[in-house]
Amino acid sequence: MKFITSLIATLCLLVSAISHAALLNINPESVEAEAWTILDSETGQTIASHNEDLQRAPASLTKMMVAYITLKEIQAGKLSKSEIITATPVVQMVMWDESQMYLKEGDQISVDQLLAGLIVMSANDAAVTLAEKISGSVPKFVERMNKEAQALGMTHTHFQNPAGVTMPEHYSTAADLAKLSQALVIQTPDYLGYSKQPSFTYNQRFHRATNLLLKMDPTVDGLKTGFTRAAGYNLAATAIRPSIEMNMPNRRLIVVVLGTKSGVKRAEVAHKLMNLAYIYTRNEVAVPSHQLLAELPVVKSTLKMFKVETKQPELITTSLYDQSYTIDLNQFDQSTQRIMLDTGNGVMQSIEPLRETQTHVNVEVKETKLTAPLAKVMQLATVNVYQNDQLIRTILIEDQVDLEEAGIFQRFFEWLFGLFSDNTTDVKLYPIGK
Repeated sequence: MKFITSLIATLCLLVSAISHAALLNINPESVEAEAWTILDSETGQTIASHNEDLQRAPASLTKMMVAYITLKEIQAGKLSKSEIITATPVVQMVMWDESQMYLKEGDQISVDQLLAGLIVMSANDAAVTLAEKISGSVPKFVERMNKEAQALGMTHTHFQNPAGVTMPEHYSTAADLAKLSQALVIQTPDYLGYSKQPSFTYNQRFHRATNLLLKMDPTVDGLKTGFTRAAGYNLAATAIRPSIEMNMPNRRLIVVVLGTKSGVKRAEVAHKLMNLAYIYTRNEVAVPSHQLLAELPVVKSTLKMFKVETKQPELITTSLYDQSYTIDLNQFDQSTQRIMLDTGNGVMQSIEPLRETQTHVNVEVKETKLTAPLAKVMQLATVNVYQNDQLIRTILIEDQVDLEEAGIFQRFFEWLFGLFSDNTTDVKLYPIGK
């Protein structure tokens, strides 16, 4: 990978909206879903999408939020997987034609069983039972769901119930459900222990997982299926596979497809999108760990310059498809894992992924100087990464800034020295290594 680095010092206090280019230009007419998106869970980059902000009925993908909240409660020590819950009259909210574990008032069941029933069986009675246990009532739990959605940046989502029952103000989007999926796999990875289960039995009722990808692909370990007449067939899927780059961690992708025509079709579409993205994109290190980006002058402190540097490697997802042709998903061969393309001579040929990518990095320093005393987390720089002159990722560099104010005598001598010399110091900028 070749980096062309330009460093620009600028004072920029206003945040402007930045659109990030899609890495793969897939013809939406070739994807048999009303809305869809592909997300890299590590970098948070959208690889490709269509109608990603279109509000639709999420159906049982709603239950991912119920599981997310439940697992957070367990992590916080407020709930235990082994805790036994007694079913209350709340289970009577579930209608006879809804997915359920067939809980009856007075039944004793563990939180662990409820989570498995929620995720594998897609049981609505498990959803309302957990909701009441955690928040005291279903309405209060729905309030919690919406607060959690806001905290995750799910700006086009509103929940009205924990089960995913179709209601006028119960909606989400492919992009928002991908954000929720990302939170599940990163913040509450125990979810995957349930979502990869091929089946679950409770009280002599056997249920086979409806995520067909679990049988088709051993790298797939989640996440959730959903169906209602209003929603169509929905699927949030994730897989983890070895990176094609040496010394890089395993790579996890998330695919959300909404409004497909059947359970088979949602699996087929999601699997093709996932395989395409794994083959024709990769993760690279944009900024190495402990990379010194800049030094900022410090005023009224014994420290003269503050170092702005990364704490960990900053990754980016880049495209390995260097073609001006739009990708037709129907022309992606699942057996060879290659795009087949007619480049103009009437002969279909296999398009190989690129071996190298051309990217460049632009670093904007957000402050021209720091004045003591200071003790707070500050956004000190923004790293914009471009591929083929298109912005593909913005990385915010934040750090805890702790600056003690110099003593009165030292400040006096600095002031006196400044009267007789030009002691102004500019921002020092440093190139980014590979």
